[in-house]
Amino acid sequence: MNLTIGFFMAVWLITAGGRTERTHDQAAQETTAKRSETSGGIAAASHDSPLDPDYKIGPQDILRIDVWKEQEVSRTAPVRPDGKITLPLLNDVQAAGLTPMQLAAVISEGLKKYLTNPQVTVMVAEINSRRIYVTGEVLKPGTFPLLPNMTVLQALSSSGGFSQFARVKNIYVLRKEEGKDVKHPFNYRDVVTGKKPEQNILLQPGDVIVVP
Repeated sequence: MNLTIGFFMAVWLITAGGRTERTHDQAAQETTAKRSETSGGIAAASHDSPLDPDYKIGPQDILRIDVWKEQEVSRTAPVRPDGKITLPLLNDVQAAGLTPMQLAAVISEGLKKYLTNPQVTVMVAEINSRRIYVTGEVLKPGTFPLLPNMTVLQALSSSGGFSQFARVKNIYVLRKEEGKDVKHPFNYRDVVTGKKPEQNILLQPGDVIVVP
């Protein structure tokens, strides 16, 4: 008798545990849905990228746009050179210059003509618009993604170090300012020894670090 009772108790506990787990999952899903509704159907995020909330989307970035329960509208979209993306129902949508949250709001507003309370999420899957270049006497010259608050010294460390012929006292950053190329000097030895820390400037998209 005791063995029979023990068997049925074990079956009941397993069944109850499964029901409890399903209840927790349902509650989590309802909470997520309520949060989306509270935010007006708009969400923004980045995928594997160190973005801050004020990141502005640029040409050649790759975006992931998800519209909840609307797979035909959801898709991955590249930002064209003219700064726009193409979406079903909306056709061309301006993306460059907006944050992911702002773009989600624009898409959500446009979809209200066709969908009831559209829940839109915009994620930056790849950052291709913010890049800097390192050229000259380095071991790994090339193009590098511009990370938030990236300095000249940090960019140089990504290029694999200097060649034996590098003139590290004569490095400069070439930057477009008002349509003109402007040189910003960077004396590597003075920077690393603390003599001229002001030369270790924050980089901007399109900067070219030249190591002669």
